[in-house]
Amino acid sequence: MYRRERHSVTDLKIHLVCVTKYRKSVFTDDGLDLVEKSFREVARQMNFQILEFNGEGDQVHALIEYPPKLSVSQIVNALKGVSSRRYGQAGYQKPDQESLWSPSYFTVSVGDAPIEVLKQYIKDKNRPRSTRIKSR
Repeated sequence: MYRRERHSVTDLKIHLVCVTKYRKSVFTDDGLDLVEKSFREVARQMNFQILEFNGEGDQVHALIEYPPKLSVSQIVNALKGVSSRRYGQAGYQKPDQESLWSPSYFTVSVGDAPIEVLKQYIKDKNRPRSTRIKSR
């Protein structure tokens, strides 16, 4: 489906992978829920969409559809900044006192693979099922 705006019709999608600082496994199911909620709130505010989201103990995967006025780096900086801040505010322990995320990330444009195949790949990530762990 195409994004139709006043002066453009686009189909811009990326697969984004963000890893935790030092690749430490810190996410629980509840922690990933909080990160996903943060990602979706940022997406709503910046006018892009999270089509799929999941993660593992040390990483998150998101399928994102976005308008041409936004750059990938703008999207990633907003997602990582807000989610890191909210993760700490909720009392979860970060891998580093200051940072939840590694400064690097991986992204690839999506186009050749059917979108449903990519959605299934993200859904199939081994999400942790442990209970909520908070720092004191």
